[in-house]
Amino acid sequence: MTDESNEEKEATGGIIKQTIDSVTALTKAVPIYQDAVQPFAKETGKALGTVGKAVNVALAPISLVVWGYDKISDFLENKVAEKLEKVPEERISTPPPNVAGPAIEALKFTGHDETLQDLFANLIANSLDSKTVLEAHPAFVDIIKNISPDEGLILKLFVGVQQFPMVDVKLNLKKQGGFNILHRNFSEIGKLANCKHPQLTTNYLDNLCRLGLLGIPSGRRINNPKAYESLTSDPSIEQLKKQFENNEDLSIEFEQKYIEVTGMGRQFINACVIDKRARG
Repeated sequence: MTDESNEEKEATGGIIKQTIDSVTALTKAVPIYQDAVQPFAKETGKALGTVGKAVNVALAPISLVVWGYDKISDFLENKVAEKLEKVPEERISTPPPNVAGPAIEALKFTGHDETLQDLFANLIANSLDSKTVLEAHPAFVDIIKNISPDEGLILKLFVGVQQFPMVDVKLNLKKQGGFNILHRNFSEIGKLANCKHPQLTTNYLDNLCRLGLLGIPSGRRINNPKAYESLTSDPSIEQLKKQFENNEDLSIEFEQKYIEVTGMGRQFINACVIDKRARG
């Protein structure tokens, strides 16, 4: 039994390696720039004097993080192969070039970041699996290119959850009969996701909605009132309430709402966010 098991693993490993090799070959067809700052640009910068020199110094580290052929090949042969370790050999097949090709090219400028790198690894791995290849939509490459690492962390929150509560914090103008929005789409999502820059959470959510992965239904809220308690009692909100509690003309009010995953967002999460090894 042990010999047969080892032979099966070796056979599976051989198929995966063979297919990964064919994907790696795509990197030869994708222009890989070993130096992100081309010589002409460097010389032009130097000619601009002090500012030009400062620009050269600022751009120099970029050449260290831009991935070349060797790094991308290593990524495909190791990280992507690891994602496929639980996939039966008969399901491993050549991926659609309109998914794998652009994904490989995008790794030049995103491979240095672990969060984005992992999104691409899952996408490429799913495109190699005949069972999940349909989930690997070609548009997902551009979506990954258009999100920040923090936004990648936010999407992980939605793996097992469909929606999160949020509120608009309004300053009610009693005499004028109107209101000003003090905090738009206030939520705990940035903190829950351990974002590096949680203060940008509202902007992150705007971008994820723009990309069609998340949506905020107009005029709808979660039926359970307790869902909003942690938001309306947040220390920063409590401070605002105290500021206006004795003001006859102004008061703090909340518009309850929620943000949810769209159909396209769920497909993206399945193909790119959930670890391929967990799905098999």
